[in-house]
Amino acid sequence: MTKAELLDLVHGKVEGLSKRQVTEIVDAVFDSLAEAIRDSERFSYPGFGTFSVKERAAREGRNPRTGESIQISASKTVGFKPAPKLKDSLKPVGSK
Repeated sequence: MTKAELLDLVHGKVEGLSKRQVTEIVDAVFDSLAEAIRDSERFSYPGFGTFSVKERAAREGRNPRTGESIQISASKTVGFKPAPKLKDSLKPVGSK
């Protein structure tokens, strides 16, 4: 799903708001989400899941073009753990 598709979906579910207003609200939500993850290294939304900062250790890698060994420095990334409710909604009908 693209941002435009998300905005269309949200706009269709909310009455009384223009597409511009929906865009501003969705942008504000994602900006706030990113800020919360950056500041407290964790954001949880019940029934959806938890975003958290993950540490990646420095490691040795390989340049795929030349095969040369390179050193990859330590970094941070964002991980996501879905809530049980979201995970269960992904299961095919009739499975346990």
